Amino acid sequence: MAGMLAPGVLTLAATPIGNPLDASVRLVRALEQADLIAAEDTRRLARLAADLEVTLRATVLSYHEHNEAERTPRLLEALAGGQRVLIVTDAGMPVVSDPGFRAVRAAAEAGYETTVIPGPSAVLTALAASGIAPDRFSFEGFPPRRDSRRAAAFELLAHEARTLVFFESPRRTAVTLAAMREVFGPDREAAVARELTKTHEEVLRGSLAELAAWAEGTEVLGEIVIVVAGAAPRAASAEDLLEEVLDRAQAGERLKDAAKAVARTSQGVTARELYDLALAARRE
Repeated sequence: MAGMLAPGVLTLAATPIGNPLDASVRLVRALEQADLIAAEDTRRLARLAADLEVTLRATVLSYHEHNEAERTPRLLEALAGGQRVLIVTDAGMPVVSDPGFRAVRAAAEAGYETTVIPGPSAVLTALAASGIAPDRFSFEGFPPRRDSRRAAAFELLAHEARTLVFFESPRRTAVTLAAMREVFGPDREAAVARELTKTHEEVLRGSLAELAAWAEGTEVLGEIVIVVAGAAPRAASAEDLLEEVLDRAQAGERLKDAAKAVARTSQGVTARELYDLALAARRE
């Protein structure tokens, strides 16, 4: 029957990112039908089940970043036994900056099917509310915690034309926005979304300079998503961009693809022009 959780199939289920009323009918049925539930936080699962008035009959297994590797075989054993296995995380979709990836890979390698119950997404919710161009975007997860690694990661994204979406801890929001201001520039458009779908939901929009100043003078609370506008196309000559094309090709990218990628971030320089220049440089 449609909507039934299948035995011997690994199911990933998106959970509400804040408001339990966002839970799907399929999620409710999956929680009711599961034989084994791997939960990032068993207490949060119990609270969600209570909010949804669901009685769990499943065995509940703690499954988080610190024990994911050692407990994945237990999920495979359950699948082999024909059990209905469900993975849920604290909020949103498993695997996406959350546990689940190892289980999906292991299940695929062992020949078990994986299916997904879609649902709330903090990435898409923040992107939609940000007022920043959503047509092309890149989800970058959590920035590195160490200052040097964070700065290096942002340097690699400084000329990215796509809108960038990050998760961040409220404790590190101020330092992250300050680092973005330094690398991306103080005038780059951005938005900070906090407590999405909850009572105190807030979306702050402005330049990185304005948002960094806000975070420095505020006790930032709640789950944070940062959306940053893509870089404006660079005005540069083909000769200026040739080295980047050759560097990307040296790193393993096809020359034609490297030329296209660099051309997309530049004004007035075509991919064909860059490709021809790179070919000529290689012959020299």
